[in-house]
Amino acid sequence: MNVILVGIIVANALISYQGFNDFSFFRKYEFHIGSIRSGEQIRMLSSGFLHVDMLHLIFNMYTLWVFAPEVINWFDTLSFVLIYFGSLIFGNLLTLLFHKDDYSYRAVGASGAVTGVLYSAILLHPEKTLGLFFVIPIPAILFGILYLLYSIYGMKAKNDNIGHTAHFGGAVGGYLITLIKEPSLFVDNTLMVVLLAIPILILFGMAKLGKL
Repeated sequence: MNVILVGIIVANALISYQGFNDFSFFRKYEFHIGSIRSGEQIRMLSSGFLHVDMLHLIFNMYTLWVFAPEVINWFDTLSFVLIYFGSLIFGNLLTLLFHKDDYSYRAVGASGAVTGVLYSAILLHPEKTLGLFFVIPIPAILFGILYLLYSIYGMKAKNDNIGHTAHFGGAVGGYLITLIKEPSLFVDNTLMVVLLAIPILILFGMAKLGKL
């Protein structure tokens, strides 16, 4: 059992629980474009430890518990921490970029960080089989591609309350940091690296063309 991993999960649980019971605390530390652009950069980090409800918290922490050990065992604990927090910040930076003019935009959750860890694990073990909806077996690489494409759809449709931009940004963060730390993947898993890059290129292409 990794102490740092447990510590991150406990921190998420305690801070989220405080947010569940103290609305002013929740509002003070959530991701909020207007407040961040006014200088409250702490929200870029603190929002990643708040969750909307218990189900949101449990889902994120369960996913982290399942996939974090694969990253830790491949690299080390310090690298896992770098990927986790790097993905969290990258996800929030992308959200800030895409919603910079929507001063009322709000979001919370560790989803960006957790998605970054998930994508790191997929890059390191693309041969794995994941359970779609915990039931349907699907190759990890296919899951990764479909998830990013779904995130692009969610960003464009804007018909739910899910922070698709943070998910996508977190995935990109995990993808990039993992490749920087393990450049041999460009040679050993070239096809996987290229395939996972396609949705990323699609997103930024659509953004450049004003399609989002």
